[in-house]
Amino acid sequence: MNWHGKPYYSLDAYFKNTYGEKCYKIAVDAGCTCPNRDGTLDTRGCIFCSAGGSGDFAVSVENARQNPDNAYRYIDECIRLGISKFNKSASDRFVIYFQAYTNTYGNIEDLKNMWEAALQNDRVVGISIATRPDCLGREVTAALSELKEKYCISYGKGAPKFIWVELGLQTIHKSTELYIRRHYGLEVFDRACDILKDVDIPFIVHVILGLPGESREMMLDTVKYVNGKKPFGIKLQLLHVLKGTDLASDYENGSFEVPDMEEYVDLVCRCVEVLDENIVIHRLTGDGPKSILVAPEWSGNKKLVLNALHKTMKERGCRQGSVSA
Repeated sequence: MNWHGKPYYSLDAYFKNTYGEKCYKIAVDAGCTCPNRDGTLDTRGCIFCSAGGSGDFAVSVENARQNPDNAYRYIDECIRLGISKFNKSASDRFVIYFQAYTNTYGNIEDLKNMWEAALQNDRVVGISIATRPDCLGREVTAALSELKEKYCISYGKGAPKFIWVELGLQTIHKSTELYIRRHYGLEVFDRACDILKDVDIPFIVHVILGLPGESREMMLDTVKYVNGKKPFGIKLQLLHVLKGTDLASDYENGSFEVPDMEEYVDLVCRCVEVLDENIVIHRLTGDGPKSILVAPEWSGNKKLVLNALHKTMKERGCRQGSVSA
């Protein structure tokens, strides 16, 4: 397996191995909401979630997803804005990442129009849909299966387009689940994994490192549990304390502390070592918007964090999957 010089299986390596080139994600705000915000389960959202529904870097234009023709123009405009925002070339290939809020929650025909519009675009190699495990009903999986059969065909050098689903797990621990107001149990996550496997849709699991009250061992237990689900990918996300969240209030009241960069780097190295070598690592840290970032301040320099991670991995001889889980 070619990891392109890194001691772990990065998303960049996956794209280069599969498509022969680097591909870029454009995060899109598709105008969705969330059952944790619209009153179905709660109105406050998860305790760490910003007002933007974790889609603070997503590009957005006037939402016109209800009509298939308008949906295509919307996606095309998002790509144009993404190219401009991230200084990419019009010849680059992109992944459309439906990021803000819960992107399988809403009118299924409207959602399907948006997903299909993205898959139809010649510059798009695939789509990634961020959602909650409790928002994968039959209509959603039927739509995903239909689009998979229709669009996930030969592309470029023979690799097909793809549909991925990103599941927000964050933690396996009940005490933390209740604290962060997730409003679904671990059994719901387990069922979502089974549903996606049944329809052969690859999934990516989001894990937050540094949640209040969790020890290093608890966080490693979450990563080990994810191993057992055999996902396509994982995101290891540093906990960000953002302005306007209840988490920020708890932090400012001294209810918990955030790790320093050295502690976080050490933790990530341990997580990588116990992670199955076949799981693609989509993220090792993360950078909250500086305008609303409360803590940790050092996380605002993502390049510095990644350089520290790579340096430490090299010094330690750290390699993904090198430690038996």
